[in-house]
Amino acid sequence: MRPGAYTNATRVVVPVPSRNRLKRCPSAEAFMLPRMIYTGIRVKDMDESVKFYTEVLGMKLVERKITPQTHGEWATLKSPDSDQLLELNWYAHRSRFGTPYENGSEIDHLGFDVENLEEWVRELEAKGVTILVRPHEIGGWNEAFAEDPNGIWIEFLQRE
Repeated sequence: MRPGAYTNATRVVVPVPSRNRLKRCPSAEAFMLPRMIYTGIRVKDMDESVKFYTEVLGMKLVERKITPQTHGEWATLKSPDSDQLLELNWYAHRSRFGTPYENGSEIDHLGFDVENLEEWVRELEAKGVTILVRPHEIGGWNEAFAEDPNGIWIEFLQRE
């Protein structure tokens, strides 16, 4: 089996890049796989972190918002000439996400864009993936969170 391929019941699924999206091999049903769009990291101090990534690393601040639902704040940054985004996440201590900050816990989550969130979550569940947060609306888009085999949270979002 090709590296990066995995089995799903009786078929082999092989990611195949196609115009910035991943599609399943032709023998699988027509369904768009999620597309990775950013990496989210936890930060201890949002202002200090934004200053570091913009002034030291030359990234541009794309967006910064307070999120009452998580009792936190996030900022999205982008390097010139790169499609990848970096999302900085800060959570208040009263947030369910605001666990004590420890070295090694900086990766907050990975973000993937999907075309149909409800359908994608059903497919993940059928494959035995743990859904940590069910699909819900937040800030103009719908999102859900799943867990990878290492315990890393993965956000799947459907923009409206």
